[in-house]
Amino acid sequence: MKNIKLILEYDGTNYAGWQWQPNVPTLQAALEEAIKRTSKEELRVTASGRTDAGVHAFGQVANFKTEASLDAYAWLGALNHFLPADIRVLTADEVAPDFSARYSAKGKRYGYIIINRVIPSAIKRNYAWNISFPLDVEAMKQGASYLVGTHDFTSLRATACDAESPVRELRELEVGRDDSRIFVSLEASGFLRHMVRNIVGTLVEVGRGVMKPEDVRTILEMRDRTKAGPTAPPQGLYLVGVEY
Repeated sequence: MKNIKLILEYDGTNYAGWQWQPNVPTLQAALEEAIKRTSKEELRVTASGRTDAGVHAFGQVANFKTEASLDAYAWLGALNHFLPADIRVLTADEVAPDFSARYSAKGKRYGYIIINRVIPSAIKRNYAWNISFPLDVEAMKQGASYLVGTHDFTSLRATACDAESPVRELRELEVGRDDSRIFVSLEASGFLRHMVRNIVGTLVEVGRGVMKPEDVRTILEMRDRTKAGPTAPPQGLYLVGVEY
């Protein structure tokens, strides 16, 4: 029995998220179908986490255990042959039997892109959040500073989040602008459901002047999802990489 670790890049536009669901296209289903066509095995793959519908990845990690005799390089070529063009396996490696893409992870990095201009982007409409009103990036940076560290992120997770604990260590949160593009970069020990999108939605409220930067600290302390900003749309979100 071999344990194969994959690093994947994908465009999530045409998928109902990572996790397998009946009667809709998902990334997990596409990968498992490619494995089946390669080795005739029907099995489940484990991912570092479930990305939502429309979310993209530069460095999603998955693993599966196989009885096939193929080496890692053969898996790389075969899977890319059978996968659709909007999903690519970047690397394939045989790893220790106890490695789990999900449970062995020590941290994750996400990125979020906003196009901040009056006319929305025709090209980037599936890859960024188009916002027409002006955003004060310096205010967004000040608001972001209150979130760095170990906190209870109840106010910034989905109400349906089933994580046992809302406490996470947000190691880095940076906001920057390049012309009309605003980038938000986040690194944490782990993320709660919709945590990144809720953080971005809240920082946008700060950037547009609806909230003050110091309101972010109050929102965090209140532990009430209704006090934070809206959930940012999924198409601007990217899973950049996973740390092991």
